[in-house]
Amino acid sequence: MKLVFWISIAIVAYTYVVYPCIILVLASVHQIIRDLKFAFRRTERRNRIPEELPSVSLIFSAFNEEALIEEKISNCAALQYPAARLEVLMGCDGCTDGTALLAQQVGMSNARILNYPIRRGKPMVINDLVNKAKSDIVVFSDANTMLAPDALLRLVRHFQNPAVGCVSGELVLRSSANGNRTEGIYWRYEMFLKFLESRLNMLVGANGGLFAIRRALFSPIPVHGIIDDFLVSMGVRQKGFRLVYDPEATATEETAITVGDEFRRRVRIGAGNFHALPYTWRLLIPTAGLVCLSYWSHKVLRWIVPFSLVLAFSSAMSLVGQPFYAFATIAAAVVCALALVGYYLERGRIRTRLFGIPYYFLSMNLALALGLWRCLSGKQMLAWNRTPRGAGE
Repeated sequence: MKLVFWISIAIVAYTYVVYPCIILVLASVHQIIRDLKFAFRRTERRNRIPEELPSVSLIFSAFNEEALIEEKISNCAALQYPAARLEVLMGCDGCTDGTALLAQQVGMSNARILNYPIRRGKPMVINDLVNKAKSDIVVFSDANTMLAPDALLRLVRHFQNPAVGCVSGELVLRSSANGNRTEGIYWRYEMFLKFLESRLNMLVGANGGLFAIRRALFSPIPVHGIIDDFLVSMGVRQKGFRLVYDPEATATEETAITVGDEFRRRVRIGAGNFHALPYTWRLLIPTAGLVCLSYWSHKVLRWIVPFSLVLAFSSAMSLVGQPFYAFATIAAAVVCALALVGYYLERGRIRTRLFGIPYYFLSMNLALALGLWRCLSGKQMLAWNRTPRGAGE
């Protein structure tokens, strides 16, 4: 049982502490070498917005989004990108409300509203929209995600490098109640990892709210695909192209109204993560390069953490007669109690680090475990129910 305890603790510690330290060191060394190279060659970094912009197709799927679809189309119309080089494709996935009609009434000249009468799920709609796209670059977004005016300009600048196949932007989460940013420590931690992984060409996955790919690199999403952004971006990676994270290309999105809504979203993401393994397993082989390290460390081992936590706690309880393991058991119970308090505070929209971090950590891991169960049992639906947002919905 001691061996079980220490192996379980090692998995958790490696995933959340050791791995970030490893890539921080690697990224620092890489940056030093890169700076020396640029200084020696006296060349400029290629991150400026190109004078000749590529054509862009901005696509997104919508299901019963009449409460905000006019805002979304207006947001697309306000983007700082030449209208002649931009087309917007919106797919209504079997909407039963006025989403399609309201979108058409906005009257954006370079927008096409495609109304699919039968609901099939976002992945199938995305496949159709990409097939209809005419541009060199396809930008993926969500109906509830509002892009910064210069977001497209910042995304496309990276495609000047022919090795780049996908660029992920940064999603800024805001509370639907007061408009305040709600990322918290954990979200900033995730963005920090993405930044380091991008620098080392080992980024895995893109942010579904805002990312772009070369249209020629798109691989159709599987019929039973769940998390389309991960499958699409990893498909680009498997073709040998780089994934880049640009924190300056931003978009905003409101958080779910209730804790339950947010938890269900995490369960769906967890199910999608496990479901994607059969399509992306080649990137887990060392021949894939450094991305193998990040896929195992940032994704696969993190999916194992929920079960490691259970094993660590149960093995510590079985050894409670020994002082150290008694202390470990008590410490785990205290963390669970803090998380429970954090849950009730979150329901009341009260956020504190003392209770919020344990709550978020444990709820996230519980969602991953439930996601695996739903994936294996086949109970995760492809066509998801929209998460309520906004006080008036």
